[in-house]
Amino acid sequence: MNRRVVMTMAAAGWLACVQPQAFAEPKPAAGAPLAQPNPSDAALRDRLQRHTHDLAARIGERNASHYGNLELARAYVESEMRSAGYQPRLQSYQHEGRTFHNVEAVLAGAADTPILVVGAHYDSAMGSPGGNDNASGVAVLLELARALAAKHVATPIHFVAFPNEEPPYFNTGAGMGSREYAATFSRPREQIRGMISVETVGYYSDEPGSQRYPPQVGPVYPDKGNFIGFIGNPLSSGFVHDVVARFRAAASLASEVAVLPEEVPGVAWSDHRSFWDRGVPALMVTDTATFRDPHYHRSSDRPERLDHHRMALLTRGLEAALLGMAQGK
Repeated sequence: MNRRVVMTMAAAGWLACVQPQAFAEPKPAAGAPLAQPNPSDAALRDRLQRHTHDLAARIGERNASHYGNLELARAYVESEMRSAGYQPRLQSYQHEGRTFHNVEAVLAGAADTPILVVGAHYDSAMGSPGGNDNASGVAVLLELARALAAKHVATPIHFVAFPNEEPPYFNTGAGMGSREYAATFSRPREQIRGMISVETVGYYSDEPGSQRYPPQVGPVYPDKGNFIGFIGNPLSSGFVHDVVARFRAAASLASEVAVLPEEVPGVAWSDHRSFWDRGVPALMVTDTATFRDPHYHRSSDRPERLDHHRMALLTRGLEAALLGMAQGK
């Protein structure tokens, strides 16, 4: 069986195979030459580069210990959403004497229809300017919102930027922006169709051995870190299938897929877990972070080393996937 039809269930010690048509061969295959940017893609690449520079170089480290910078990043996201034609809303909450804000832009659809949530965290780890983690994810989030702003959709899409994904809030249940946001839904399983977390998506390498994995997962995946990953849990398998199939039909960036138990290292390491905990299908789009990027959570995580061309290809593929889902095509 094609290795891209296998979902490794490492923590359980077994392999679960989906139907052969579920995950087609990536388009293109890993290692294929990258598509050259057309003028539209080049403009998108330049906007992505501006976002990562403004967040990680101009603002820099942004977290509760650098609260002023965190607020500058929040204001930047809010301003960019407004310039794209939205009326962004702040969901403000208190934690340990500070006020934090989720920033939400809504592409309206039919009333009483379960929504799609696309999110990225705008804070950075302590001691890091957060170029890849996660200015890259925020940049893609902003450009997805911009690209879809004028589209007519049946399924509403909520674009949300979260604070406090990084330690000490990470997976604690206290003060994490995505947990606060998910908690606002009284019937999350009925109200949310699925959630996509855009997390650390800017670092790529064509060098053999540049990609690592958790124990027992690696043998069925490439050793070059030149692809984007889609990571879900068993609850989210159908949602993962839908997103990936649509992405691969449109994208010119190689991709790999894993549906794994939450106990596997790295699988639950972002805001999608806040939705899993509420019973909502969710996935993480990622370059695999620490399993690839040697600058992860370091002071050297600067924006100039990111591959903004591949980020543009990722954005185009996600744009097509989201639009197809939201329009019911």
